[in-house]
Amino acid sequence: MKRIVCNLLLALAVSAGSFFPSSGQKNQPLQSGYAPVNGINIYYEVYGEGPPLIVLHGAFYTIDMNWGALLPVLSKTRKVIAIEFQGHGHTPYAERKLSIAALAKDVEGMMDYLKVDSADVMGYSMGGSVAYQFAVQSPKRLKKLVIISSTYKSGGWLPVVNNAFHDFKPEFFDHTPLQEGYDAVAPDKTKWRAFIQQMIDFAAMPFDIGDSNIAHISSPVLLIAGDNDGLDKVELMKAYQLLGGGITADMAPLPKSQLAILPAQGHVSVMMQTKALLDYISLFLN
Repeated sequence: MKRIVCNLLLALAVSAGSFFPSSGQKNQPLQSGYAPVNGINIYYEVYGEGPPLIVLHGAFYTIDMNWGALLPVLSKTRKVIAIEFQGHGHTPYAERKLSIAALAKDVEGMMDYLKVDSADVMGYSMGGSVAYQFAVQSPKRLKKLVIISSTYKSGGWLPVVNNAFHDFKPEFFDHTPLQEGYDAVAPDKTKWRAFIQQMIDFAAMPFDIGDSNIAHISSPVLLIAGDNDGLDKVELMKAYQLLGGGITADMAPLPKSQLAILPAQGHVSVMMQTKALLDYISLFLN
């Protein structure tokens, strides 16, 4: 188990440096700031113009770490609104207990602040779970949903993933690219280990948004996963069936939701497949 934990930590740390744009230059938003929602201040950035698309990052990441390579293309035709969750990046650390429901409520609060009535929403990993919850909590605010390498319940991950965080300690993350990224933008760098402990506790907490709730999502959903990204593919197929997929399309109309499995990809590397992701996402949203 210790080896698995170290390997997962290494993957997280390496990915933190790999998601930056290939030019090495940070994308410059048209607008940025803080939205006061639910007792905390949520940092956001806005890129481009057009129909709104909200993007939600994975655990431990910042906007640029997760979305840096995709933003230049997505923002050509979309108003991309990227946020940083509680304690992540520019958003200050807060003692408020983390939960999927609270983070989804923050997304809705941020939309209220920016006067966005409804939007497409895309989430990766932890951000995908929050996006699922948002779809259930705020269905009238959602147009289309993109879920990348994520699940709506703890049981959607393979057991090795759920068990890995049991052995994590905050000091494991010290002196990694994750800490470098945090230190570069965090308003209070002294909260680093407190933030990591909060996230470890959050990751170890089982959650389940509910099969019946997923089945009632009326918006079209695109599910993207790597073939070896830690998701239980049997559970992923069940999720797709709840969303109307898994039929014989030659004998019935195609469902409004879609499923894409990227071959030879893990949980980290699937986010690095920029061209493939943009192809699937653009076709689905447009």
